[in-house]
Amino acid sequence: MKRILAVIVFSTVILTAAHSDGRQASTQSIHPAKISKSDMGGAIFSRPDTLKESRNGNTTLDVTSLLSSDEKFASGMYKSGKSHWEIDEPYGVDEFMYFIEGGVTLTSADGSVTVINAGEAVTIPKEWTGIWDTEGYTKIWVIYSEDGSGL
Repeated sequence: MKRILAVIVFSTVILTAAHSDGRQASTQSIHPAKISKSDMGGAIFSRPDTLKESRNGNTTLDVTSLLSSDEKFASGMYKSGKSHWEIDEPYGVDEFMYFIEGGVTLTSADGSVTVINAGEAVTIPKEWTGIWDTEGYTKIWVIYSEDGSGL
């Protein structure tokens, strides 16, 4: 688990640096965005900035832990109940996901199936289309969007 978290943190730092627009920070201090073990256990969802949405009997919780200064890169945690989504338009963002609980079955437009369970990760390219099925999950997410849309 420590190795996976180290990879996630390292990837976040590298991706942030790679996608920086070169602007220098103002006088405000810049700090790493940490997701603690307690946060991963669910405490993060009690933060006041948690976005809560209920649709079709499914409640989702979403917390952004980092939004880059150019608003093209973000990370955080997300929790969802059972859902089924048909994604007919391209996904729209490049997203890395590490599943803490639950999992998801992704059926690509060509019919190939990818199953991701707790303790596993997946990266979805912005061009992906297909079907997203889950009985529920909690994940850490990292998103990059060149134009900043979808974050």
